[in-house]
Amino acid sequence: MENENNAGEPESTGASRRAFLKQSSALAAFALTPPAAVHAVERGLDEKVAVAFEQQPLRVEINGVAQQLSVEPRVTLLDLLREQLNLTGTKKGCDHGQCGACTVHVDGQRVNSCLTLALTTEGSKVTTIEGLGSVDKLHPMQEAFIKHDGFQCGYCTPGQIMSAVACINEGHANSPDEVREYMSGNICRCGAYANIVEAIMEVKSKGGRI
Repeated sequence: MENENNAGEPESTGASRRAFLKQSSALAAFALTPPAAVHAVERGLDEKVAVAFEQQPLRVEINGVAQQLSVEPRVTLLDLLREQLNLTGTKKGCDHGQCGACTVHVDGQRVNSCLTLALTTEGSKVTTIEGLGSVDKLHPMQEAFIKHDGFQCGYCTPGQIMSAVACINEGHANSPDEVREYMSGNICRCGAYANIVEAIMEVKSKGGRI
């Protein structure tokens, strides 16, 4: 027997009719909205969009150099570094804070720069892989990564090294298992994890912050 609603019509037909009536009511209400109200909403949206794109001043120290910049509120620290300052050592991986390729230090703390709005670093000190060492004088962690072959394709390496330095400075490199736990936010698709742990443990064995 065909399922019918209380009005004696098939359920599917009744549902379609109700949907049509709802849609028609919404369209009628919109059509009756005073033009001034519609324009007011449009102006409000335009103002919000304009604010989102308006350049804001930013004073920040990056790799020891004081910077006075103009940045849109929506710009991330990652895009500021790569697109505006040409510091492309910091990599854009997942762009969702899940792979760690974009890791940098802000006031000594590691952060995912893809999730950090640039304007939130006002007055801070930012360190990227370019500021950690130089071609003539590598950072101890960079030397250890080379010695222990802690990278293959190298794409994740800048973020791995920045996290590795922070891992030691945070006091979370007391054992290989602890290193694995506190480095778990950095993904290496080449699978060089064992070598990365060895590199960190060697640097840690020399003691102190780095």
